[in-house]
Amino acid sequence: MSSSQRTDLGRALCIITGASRGFGRTVARELSRLVKPGSVLILTARSEENLRSLEVELAGSEAGKSGLLVQCVPADLAQMAGLQSVVSASRAAFSEHIDHVILVNNAASLGDVSRFTSSFTDMAEVDSYLSLNVTSCLCLTARLLQALPPRSGLCRSVVNITSLCALQPFKSWALYCTGKAAREMMFRVLATEEPDLRVLSYSPGPLDTDMQLVARSSTADPDLKRTFSDMFSAGQLLTCEASCAKLMKLLLEDSFTSGAHIDVFDL
Repeated sequence: MSSSQRTDLGRALCIITGASRGFGRTVARELSRLVKPGSVLILTARSEENLRSLEVELAGSEAGKSGLLVQCVPADLAQMAGLQSVVSASRAAFSEHIDHVILVNNAASLGDVSRFTSSFTDMAEVDSYLSLNVTSCLCLTARLLQALPPRSGLCRSVVNITSLCALQPFKSWALYCTGKAAREMMFRVLATEEPDLRVLSYSPGPLDTDMQLVARSSTADPDLKRTFSDMFSAGQLLTCEASCAKLMKLLLEDSFTSGAHIDVFDL
């Protein structure tokens, strides 16, 4: 079926990190509506309580009643044991009936935006941030690609949730900008190495989430802080649902250049 005719994402195995709240939670809901019965959603995050509530919600949805399987994997992806638990659950759910693997690398943290670059002198602090936001993303992606290998008739898609911060410097956001830029280059390299993969870095825009609240209250740079506050006051923040709808459209059309950075405002 050509991309212009596609109305679903197939019988899919979807692995979504950071699925307990915000954009990741919305991605899980929207994917559940676009996959065929018999599909599996592997939802992972550190908050087991929030994951379980999403699992109950999806099980009671139309998709859940039609055969969607949902599995929660509470895990700290900055730890090897957490990575392995997600890989093990994904491998167990992978069967000959699955025709599409979709990995959504959404888990991320903002980091300390209350300080400027010259204050980050503690290597352990920086290493801890990069471990969650870069290292774990690379290692999880690599382990899943090995555990869920290519075969005839199988499509494999990898989505990196990125940001304008991957492309532009934001004062007092050194950790976040560094992490996003590193991840984006990592996925560009992956796309060139494995042309049969579909790789997308999607920037969802300024979302009305808890992370944006922290940005408005904690950003050290006064001009940037004012910009975020003005956007909130003017109602310019996007809902997770509106941005996610555009991501789903991209996945359905499947016409993007693999490895590309696509911003919500490009669509």
